[in-house]
Parts: sequence; structure tokens; C-alpha cells
Amino acid sequence: MCGIAGIVGSLAGPNVDRAVIARMCHEMIHRGPDDEGIYAKGKIGLGMRRLSIIDLAGGRQPIHNEDKTIWAVLNGEIYNFPELSKSLMRSGHHLHTRCDTEVIPHLYEEFGTAFVKKLRGMFALALYDERQCKLLLARDRLGEKPLFYALSRERLLFGSEIKALLAAAPELIEVNREALLEFFTFGYVSDPHTSFVGIKKLPPGHLLEYRDGKIEITQYWDLPAYGTSQPGSEEDCLAELERRLAEAVSIQMNSDVPLGAFLSGGVDSSTVVALMSRASSRPIKTFSIGFTSDESSELRYARMVAQRFATDHHECIIHPNFSQTLESLTQSLEEPFADSSIIPTYHVSRLARQHVTVALSGDGGDELFAGYDRYLVSQRRRRFDFMPSWAGRLYRHRVHPWLPRATRGRNFAYNASLPSPERYLDSICVLDYSARNRQLFSDDFCAWAQGQPAATEGFRRHWDRAPASDHLSRLLYLDTKTYLPADILTKVDRMSMATSLEVRAPILDHLFVEYVTALPARWKLRGGVSKYIFRNLSERVGVPREVLDRPKRGFSMPLEHWMRKGLKEELSMTLLEPRTLQRGYFNPAAVRLLVEDHFSGRRDNSSEMWLLLMVELWHRNFLPTVRESTVSALPSLTHAQRESHVPSARASLSATSTPRLN
Repeated sequence: MCGIAGIVGSLAGPNVDRAVIARMCHEMIHRGPDDEGIYAKGKIGLGMRRLSIIDLAGGRQPIHNEDKTIWAVLNGEIYNFPELSKSLMRSGHHLHTRCDTEVIPHLYEEFGTAFVKKLRGMFALALYDERQCKLLLARDRLGEKPLFYALSRERLLFGSEIKALLAAAPELIEVNREALLEFFTFGYVSDPHTSFVGIKKLPPGHLLEYRDGKIEITQYWDLPAYGTSQPGSEEDCLAELERRLAEAVSIQMNSDVPLGAFLSGGVDSSTVVALMSRASSRPIKTFSIGFTSDESSELRYARMVAQRFATDHHECIIHPNFSQTLESLTQSLEEPFADSSIIPTYHVSRLARQHVTVALSGDGGDELFAGYDRYLVSQRRRRFDFMPSWAGRLYRHRVHPWLPRATRGRNFAYNASLPSPERYLDSICVLDYSARNRQLFSDDFCAWAQGQPAATEGFRRHWDRAPASDHLSRLLYLDTKTYLPADILTKVDRMSMATSLEVRAPILDHLFVEYVTALPARWKLRGGVSKYIFRNLSERVGVPREVLDRPKRGFSMPLEHWMRKGLKEELSMTLLEPRTLQRGYFNPAAVRLLVEDHFSGRRDNSSEMWLLLMVELWHRNFLPTVRESTVSALPSLTHAQRESHVPSARASLSATSTPRLN
């Protein structure tokens, strides 16, 4: 596990400065506290920070082929590298380490850009071919590892974190308000966008080629067609699922450092722990967290699983010390991010890091097997498909805007009036600036937003091109392309890397994913039971019945309660102070009403308030502190004006590296 970074300059430009690559790497030292490696020659510079997992002594990067004409850096793990190494050596290649990164330049020599299809793992990688003066960037199939890139002053910059790019090109600090529209709507920013105009995310399953100043991006993998496989029987299906997932768990347990597992007490993580225990000759180390307000309801199930599989179990209780926690965590979130489960994810990562360097998780099960309650809700609300489109438009435009915000059933009626799939997209929105929550936004912001593409546009494209004919499978494809990489995996990567912990997700092994995707929808959601076949698999491998029958709970916090208690004073000071209200996004009177309604107990506005809090802390962390009231207008500033705000990326980031809630 590492953080990678680099620059490729133009033929006419200056050589790459090794010190700049070192500065980029320094911004990611938490990703790799064990070692640093830099290759700088002429127009190319590659760098990495290493968290040593495999071949502790010999696995230094950047790594090269025999004649040093191909160089590579890797963030992540290639689980099938032992087989790839043997195959390459049979073909005449000379490998000198047991490091998974070393297979990359040799695979490229054998297969060209198709080499990426040979890799089984989670990865973001960069490869430079000196002969062709070509840079390749690649990201794993499901998006477990991040990779950002930008063009600046005739150079291509890339890195595992936005901070690395800003360290080399401070002029890239330019707010992308279009991306903020998506954040307000869904609580995150999905690829290829970021919250900075000039910086992009490489989408999962894609390969970027840069040569002669030109970028070409191609997709090398996508989910296969849904519902094309018909197992002979349920027993056949269960046996194949067990075989495939057990193999994925086994190969992801390969490590030269201590390894354990997150254990929430849910179906997914419990199943992974069950299979890990089967594959290990020693007790698996497991890690769980709970809250002071609901300790018994969550940790009780994790303890059942730990006892069933005789794990070496560790747990802790989170106390809501928000000031200290958010000051630390928001430094790891380079974009506004509204998933409050960053806090428990951080704490369980910190707990695990005290004992291990690698942890396996149960991430991915809900998107593969239809585990979220919203899939059931969406299926039930299909009964509203019969509603004439004119009637829905009439309600949304002529009735809904005049109903008081506190009217019972107001939002339900709005959702029911929408056609499918807009109904589903509306159900996963946090704040809809165009209709339901328009009054919360400022008039100026709404007027600007009306001229922009809808925040749901990219989501709708995923829906339209889903390789599926049934409604549920389209939803699964949509969430696998958006919510999974942009929210779930982003959260896990940022919070685990903040503690220098590597997290692996065997359920997202692409071979297992391909098999599950091809199963018909009835194996995933049946008779109102979500994750039907996976629950049966969990029972088959020994997960306690009490865990399988428990109500589903997300890995989240009791925000509603905490925001009315321990966080109340600081939250009020942050959301209602002048510099927050003057950003230009929101209507100050509406924000005050939102806060008052929540604190009075009239409404639960915790999700909306958390989103407002996170976007404000992002501003204070990553945007210039001078003339903060004009920050929201940054996209319209000239380069010279921006330079007056941002003397250097390092200076601006350092000046705001300890955000305050007051």
C-alpha cells in the first residue's frame, strides 16, 4: 500500500524537479510512513510513499524492467502476483524481488496496455515507457484505490491525493461549482469530477495514456450483463459462491505483516471473518466499535461472531468528542463529503492499526446482493408508475411549492409524482437545489444552477447504459458505478490511510463480482428479503442466526441525538456564524430555520445539517483564507487574482490544516 505521485513534462518545457516530486510525496506521508522512492529523469518524475506489506526488504519503488526503460509505481495490492511472476519468468523475464509491483513493467513488455487486464487486485498505478515517451495510468475495476490527474502548464500531474497535485501546481485551487451541485444532491462527488475545476478522477476500470501532450482514456473493464447465468439449483449456486469467495478471502490474506478484519456484526463482515477463520491456523484478530448511546445493539452481534469463530477480538466505544475528531478527519477529506460514517470508520481503523497493518472488510455486499433498504422501497414504489406524467408535473410545479415545509407526507408525495428512475434518484438525494429544497439555497445560487446540467445527469447515463433488463439490476449497476466508489470506498480509503492501515475487500474481487452480477435478480431480492442468497451463504459458513435475522443498520452514527446534545453549541456556532452564511450557496434565514427546527425537536434535519457542516469545513481546510466571503466566486477569478489568494499550495494548506469549529 502506497501513495503515488508524478509529473510528465512537455518536450519543450524544463526538466522535472526532483524536489517537487518529493514535495508531492510528503503530502501523502500518512499513506506510506515506511519508505520513499523517487525516479526523476528529464521530463519524467515518479514518486511513492510506501506502507510495507509484501517483501519488506526488497519491495522498494519505483521499480523497473531489466534495461531500466520502463518504470512503475503502484498503490494497492496485486493478489495474483505470485502466479504472474512465475509466468513471466517462464517467458524469460528476470525478476529480482517478491514485490507485486515488479510484475507490472514486465507484463507491459509482454502485453502492452492490455497488461492491466491480467491484474487481480485493488490498485492505482503509473507506468512510464521511456522509449515511447508515454505515461500510463490505471485504476482498479471497482475503484478501491483513488487516482487523480490534471494538466497544468503543459504538464500532466497525477497522485493518490489531491494535496499531492496542489503541492506541485497551486494554481489548481479553483472551486468547481458544478461538482458542488452534485455534492449538495448526493453528499459526494463522483468520477470523473472533483471539487476543483482542473483536477479529475480517473474512473474505475479505466486506463489513461498520455503522450505528446494528449490524453486518451479507455475503459478496460465493466460489469458483465446481469441475469445471464442460471444455476442448476440453489445448492449449486451456494457451492459456487462459497468456493469463489473463500478463494478471494484466501488470496487477500497474503501479507508479511500482521493482518485482521473489521467486524461490524453485520452479514457481510461476519461472512468474511468466518472464511478467514477457516483459512487461518491462528485466531483472526477482529475489530469493532460502538457508541455510548447504542452499545448493546451493535457490539452484541459482533461479540457473537467473534465468539463463534474464536477470534482475538478488540473493541472500543466512541464518545462524541466532535471538535477534536473533525479537526483531524476533515484534513483527510480533500473534497466535501457528507457520509457521517467517516467517524466510526476512522475509529475502527485507528483501533485496528494498533494491532495490525492490514484489515479485511465486508464492503461491496450491499451493491452486489441488493442489501440496502432503498431497493425494497424502490420496488414497492413502482406501483406509482401508472400515474400520468402530466399529473406528476402538475403536483411538482403547482402544488408542492406552496405546501409548508412541515406538511406531513410532502416529500413522499413529491417522490411518488416522479417517473422511474428519477424517483430512485430523488430518494437518494440529500438536498435537491432545483425543487424540494430550493428554499434552502440562495436566489443567486439557484439562478446560476438553473443554467447548469442537472446533477443527476451522469447518474442517468449509468442507468441508461446498464447491461440489464430488469429494474433492480439497473439500480445495482447505478450504485456500483456511483455510490460504491465515490462514497463507500472513498470513505474507507481516506479514513484507513489517515491511520496508515491497508483495507482489503474480498467481496469486491472482480472474479467474484462477475459471477454474482450474472445471477438473476431473484437470487438477490426475493419475497421482501434482501441479500437472499448471500444470507444463505452466511448461514452455510457458520454465521450465527441472530446476526442474519437482525435489522439492517448502516455503519453510521446517532447523529440526530448527538446534534441535539454534545455537538449543539459548536454546530450552531459553525453553521450560523457570518462567514458561513456569506458563502453564497445558502439562504441565511433558511439555514437558521433548519437549525432551529432540529434543535427544537420539530424535525430531524441531521443529514442536511451534517452536509452543511462538511462543506463549510472543506472551505476552511482547502480554500484560501483571505477574503473568505468571496471564496464561492473563485471560479470566475482570473489567474492573476487567484494567485493573489494562493501564494503557494503548501502555504495555503498549512495555514488551514487545523480547522476550528468555532
